Amino acid sequence: MDIRNLTNENRKIVQQQGSFSVLSYLRDASVNAMNAEREYFMDKMDVRRRQVMISLNGNNPVTVQAGAMQWMAGNVEVKTGIQGVGDFLGKMVKSSLTQETAVKPVYYGAGIVMLEPTYKHILLQDVASWGPQGMTIEDGMFLACDSTVQHNIVARSNFSSAVAGGEGLFNLSLRGNGVVALESNVPQSELIEVSLDNSVLKIDGRYAVCWSTSLQFTVERTTKTLIGSAASGEGLVNVYRGTGKVLLAPVTPSYSMAAATNSVSR
Repeated sequence: MDIRNLTNENRKIVQQQGSFSVLSYLRDASVNAMNAEREYFMDKMDVRRRQVMISLNGNNPVTVQAGAMQWMAGNVEVKTGIQGVGDFLGKMVKSSLTQETAVKPVYYGAGIVMLEPTYKHILLQDVASWGPQGMTIEDGMFLACDSTVQHNIVARSNFSSAVAGGEGLFNLSLRGNGVVALESNVPQSELIEVSLDNSVLKIDGRYAVCWSTSLQFTVERTTKTLIGSAASGEGLVNVYRGTGKVLLAPVTPSYSMAAATNSVSR
């Protein structure tokens, strides 16, 4: 198999981990008189297309978000992972709890799988580095992962943490050995990693992008009394307690991430 012009002076691989590589369009040459000005200023602000390329060697199947594949080359086949009606209904229920698709196809064989371009930033994470219980991610961030990574739905520790914290009741949890590709509106360079050793992290707002599943999440007052919390001007905060780590985006709350790039056409 011979693939030419995959990378050039405008399209380069800027990140690689395991089977996953990130192609970045350093300069968008597909412009016309109508959008050249917009594309020029987007380039100055590092708003550019990115694609995940997955290299399969015959022994490393990957799981991909449904509808994310753009093209594939080589002896690559696809399985849905559905093992019957009951399994399909179970996956439908899980998908209704988060913003993830019910069926995530598995690509296996030997060749190249290229995913759809996105203006979001790509985060490549080693799932095992998040501890034995893995990592929990915000809704809508999952893009692809090694099929050795297990998918589970985890519930918040209490109802108040979902309602008062502005979070959903459920999130996607990933555990095992392998790499996961996540879509984020915040680049890796702006994310702050906080490691907790039987400690506490309090965040005023939905700034956490992903966190160790071993951490307990609750919502608490900033002070011991309601009057004190009101007087402090902070009110309720999201609290992560235990041993693990949290990636937080100090410049963009996670609830605005999903919508931030929807207005930018592909």
